[in-house]
Amino acid sequence: MTPPGHCRLILTRHAKSDWDDPTLPDHDRPLNDRGRRSARALGDWLASRGYDPEEVLCSSARRTVETWERVSEAVFETRPDLRLEPQLYHASPDVMLRVLQSATAPTVMMIGHNPGIAEFAAMLPARPPLSPEFRRYPTAATLVLDFQAASWAEVRSGQGSVLDFVRMDGRP
Repeated sequence: MTPPGHCRLILTRHAKSDWDDPTLPDHDRPLNDRGRRSARALGDWLASRGYDPEEVLCSSARRTVETWERVSEAVFETRPDLRLEPQLYHASPDVMLRVLQSATAPTVMMIGHNPGIAEFAAMLPARPPLSPEFRRYPTAATLVLDFQAASWAEVRSGQGSVLDFVRMDGRP
């Protein structure tokens, strides 16, 4: 649960996507088996730590939507509102921040793409996590941050306190 006067962000890069069909437009690529496993594992990890999203801001790409669908199979305390945001598809950090500042729930999950999400993750915390994987922000990587802010409109870069950073690789 997010403390009063705080906003919590769960920032997730989509899970591993499938490249088997070269004729498929990038926006329409689904998750591969490993991606489906890692997204489900991520949902279980989030639920086990009480990181329950109340609002989900998700790129409209198939792989981000499928990532959310697998994550949402976990048993969360809440059923979040899902907002598909076409502007999050390969968004820059500035666009991601603007979308985030429009959020209304105290705990928000944002699901997007590299390279923008790695850059966005790097600019948000006052001190980044020590993980060597953080700068790369691989598929299914997730950063959990708290901001001392009454609303998302007040959130700025460099203000976040890192609670967790995890990478789910979905390997059997």
